[in-house]
Amino acid sequence: MIRRIVFLAFLVVLAIILFFNPNFKTIAAGVAILLFGMIMLEEGFKVFTKGPLQLILKKATDKLYKSISVGALVTAFIQSSSLVSVITISFISAGLIDLAGGLGLIFGANIGTTATAWLVAAFGLKFKISALALPMLVFGIIFSFQKNSSFKGIGNVLAGLGFFFLGIHYMKEGFDVFKNHIDLTQYAVSGFLGVLIYTGLGIIITTILQSSSATLALILTALAANQITYENGLALAIGANVGTTITAILGSLSSNIAGKRLAGAHFIFNVITGVIALVFIFPLAKVVNYGAILFGINENDFTLKLALFHTLFNVIGVLIMIPFIKKIEQLLLRVFKEKLDKDIDEPKYLNEAVLKFPGSTIVALINESKYLYKNAVFEIVTHGLNIHRDDIKSDKKIKKIIKKSNKDLQVNIDDLYLKKVKSIYGEIIRYAATAQNDLKLNKKQNNIITEIKIANRKMVEIIKDVKDLNKNVLMSLNIANKYLSNEYDNFRKKLTKVLRVIYLFRTEENIEKYAVKLANLKKEAKENIKQSNKSIDKLIRKELITVEMASSLFNDYSNVNDIIKKLIEVAELLYGSKDTLFENGNFINEKKSAD
Repeated sequence: MIRRIVFLAFLVVLAIILFFNPNFKTIAAGVAILLFGMIMLEEGFKVFTKGPLQLILKKATDKLYKSISVGALVTAFIQSSSLVSVITISFISAGLIDLAGGLGLIFGANIGTTATAWLVAAFGLKFKISALALPMLVFGIIFSFQKNSSFKGIGNVLAGLGFFFLGIHYMKEGFDVFKNHIDLTQYAVSGFLGVLIYTGLGIIITTILQSSSATLALILTALAANQITYENGLALAIGANVGTTITAILGSLSSNIAGKRLAGAHFIFNVITGVIALVFIFPLAKVVNYGAILFGINENDFTLKLALFHTLFNVIGVLIMIPFIKKIEQLLLRVFKEKLDKDIDEPKYLNEAVLKFPGSTIVALINESKYLYKNAVFEIVTHGLNIHRDDIKSDKKIKKIIKKSNKDLQVNIDDLYLKKVKSIYGEIIRYAATAQNDLKLNKKQNNIITEIKIANRKMVEIIKDVKDLNKNVLMSLNIANKYLSNEYDNFRKKLTKVLRVIYLFRTEENIEKYAVKLANLKKEAKENIKQSNKSIDKLIRKELITVEMASSLFNDYSNVNDIIKKLIEVAELLYGSKDTLFENGNFINEKKSAD
């Protein structure tokens, strides 16, 4: 509601200004064209986020210095801190990177955004940029009409740069015309009061434009046209940095928990950096003067000096924040908490943020499926066999476990399914279908998602099969016929052995050893399904069990072997070599435990 009111008020004020001051039209048009160019740049670079860019950002988060450096370089190259933020939120949501690694990327992105000021000051305002912008637009549009997604991406990048430079040209032209009618420098305020006033103005402009880069371009073109003083320009740059936090906060209101935490980090960084820059603005301005001499910048080239100032206080901000990364992470985790009951009936890894990219979607689907198996299916199957999970995980002999597990655990499998499985299973299938319909997946990615759907469908089938088996297992515990009880104990032994091997397969480092065991158990189960159980035949011939008992045994014999086969297939699909990280646009296999 607040955003709508502010937006409507802005439109009314803008309309009034344009009506009463036509000279402002060219500047406003330049800002609009520049913003459109930045949107096209972001759309263009999105095409190339499937492989290399995601891999670079993922690999960079193992060390703080790497995440900050890569965040800065990538943002400087693609001219979009928002795209880096979207990828980072998606990765954190999927569990690909931790919050500390994401903070490094975001802090680095703050340094990377200063490249816009250098681009405008060193290039956009020094040359007749429209001469370069127009050919870029021509070739960009030609490329964007191609069917190939890479060509489309290149086209959007070229067109985006063309509109970006064209926007600077119109802003420059607008200020040149504007100064013939109004001299804005007459409103300049010197001293610390001026710093406070123009910092506030920078915050307001950035909040309206929703882009600190666009605000900086506006400041630099105004400075180049001598419409603002250098001192006030420095204050406006500080305000632009602080103002972008408001944009981040407004954007995070509808975001997931990872988005809120990163918006919080953005706010902390920019406010602290802004306060430091405000307090030390005049000493920093002197440092910039010395730096200008060092870098060969002309004493009166205030646009380049402002770009240097902008970079300087952002770098200082990062250096100051580095020792407090862990403290900031702890604060954000404490302030923005996950829902306590989320692990019971809601997905743990799936949210709208992971659907931004194929890689994060697949990893989130795998992690969610593993979580479902570990915390729901494993419990339902073991309790359905009237066995405690701790016994499966222990090194106790299976024979002794079966012997002592003779008391009814009072398990309601239907209730457990409704509470722990149904909702999450439905979300996994929904997200998988959405990814296959809406995301541009390659063949391998599509196959992986199909396998995830198969694994989840098998888990549901296993629960239904165990429900049928559970009735007869409980019956065998209370019946006087020891022969029937022995047969059901043998069924339980088989399943307990499989469950234990799967538990070791998904938790131990040396998975090859247990992979071989599972392959043998699956082969044995497949062969058993095709063969009749000789021991049951013998019991029938000797009339040790009734015909009704024999019928139940034969059905459950086939059922048990089917459950074994499905359990092993699910384990192989989820815990074998199906974990996915991306390299050069393709997926590589990497063991990554979710336990």
